[in-house]
This record gives sequence, C-alpha cells and structure tokens, in this order.
Amino acid sequence: MTTRKKWEILLHWLAVLLINLFILYTGSALAAKQMPRPAPEFTHQDSDAWLNSKPLSLDRLRGKVILLDFWTFDCWNCYRSFPWLHDLESRLNNRAFMVIGVHTPEFEHERNKSKLEEKVSIYQLRHPIMIDNDFSYWNLLGSRYWPSFFVIDKRGVIRASYIGQTEQNSAQAKKIEWLVESLLAE
Repeated sequence: MTTRKKWEILLHWLAVLLINLFILYTGSALAAKQMPRPAPEFTHQDSDAWLNSKPLSLDRLRGKVILLDFWTFDCWNCYRSFPWLHDLESRLNNRAFMVIGVHTPEFEHERNKSKLEEKVSIYQLRHPIMIDNDFSYWNLLGSRYWPSFFVIDKRGVIRASYIGQTEQNSAQAKKIEWLVESLLAE
C-alpha cells in the first residue's frame, strides 16, 4: 500500500470520527437543553394505533415511572435492546414502573401493521406499543435515533433521554436503571 493511500484512509477515518463526535455533541447538547420538561401527551388515541393495550394517557399514568422506547422493527440495535427491556420489566414488575414502546418506522414497509404485529409476537413484546407512523410523537419529543429511550418521572416530567442499543449490564443500562430506581424512590 502506498503512503498516499495510507494517508487517504487515515484522513477518511479521522473525518468519520469528527462527524460522529459532532453529532454526539450536538445531539447531547440539544437533549440537555430540553430536560427536564413535561412529557407531551400521546398523539394517537385510536385503538387501532395501539398494540397490547387500549390507548393510554400520560395523565392517567401519573404516579408511575415510564421508560419510552422509540424503535422500529427492522432496526438491529432496537431488537438487540429487547432482552434488556424484558429483564428490566421482569425485575420491576411489582413496582410503579412500565415500559411503553413507540414504533416509529424508518422505512415504508415498517408502516404495515400486520408485519409489526408479527414482529411484536416474535420479539415477545408484551408492553403497550403506540404506532407512530406519522412521526407525530417522535417529533414532539425530539427523537432522532433508533432506538431512543426517554425516562419520565411520576409527575410526567422527562428526566433524561438516551440513544442507542442498550444491553444488559452495559454502562448505558446501568445509567438508565439507576435513574429509574432513583425516580421510583422519589
């Protein structure tokens, strides 16, 4: 490999690193400016727009700590986070905690409800899931990534958001779990 080629590869990866750092910094700065703030009410109230539940209202869920999971069914990082979500739901089953999924499709074929229902069955998701095909709730919360997690306290205030695949015992899982436990104790 020539010296020039080595420099081109090095510059390419340096540019990729700088772009990712910029995205991470600006995304984090945006999230920090937006928290804490009241969580907006769910944008879909038709029963057809919910799986595993009748339509929910954040107002009626006051007193519970809520973990919103923005996902889409063809996202590997999303479904790799499901084992952690299952474990968390199981451990906190008898507490004032719940996971609510918000399925916001990245691609057109992910808008198909029957395919979504099939994936919910395959992934064994039992928590309520709002179908956000029009991105209305995604936009209200300022979500930009799949998966994204928003933690809402017992008063209905967004206390934090996290982006990216989250696996059991990972640093991010521990941060989220610590926050949830803290909010449950409030």
